[in-house]
Amino acid sequence: MSDQPGRTRFLTVVEVADVMRVSKMTVYRLLHSGELPAVRVGRSFRVPQDALDHYLRTSMTVEPEQQDRGRLSS
Repeated sequence: MSDQPGRTRFLTVVEVADVMRVSKMTVYRLLHSGELPAVRVGRSFRVPQDALDHYLRTSMTVEPEQQDRGRLSS
């Protein structure tokens, strides 16, 4: 697919999972919950590149100190 100006690029669930480094099931959960918008083509989903970029920019980030709270100390 060429990157022409003004044309939206659509990604498959597998491509989105690869970009986000998560499982396909995680992507499907985001789609079904409405957190990540998509277009349905038959039985498949396609996610606009712009929607994925927006989701990644605006999703909640975890601060390093919050990550440590979930760990058990030895």
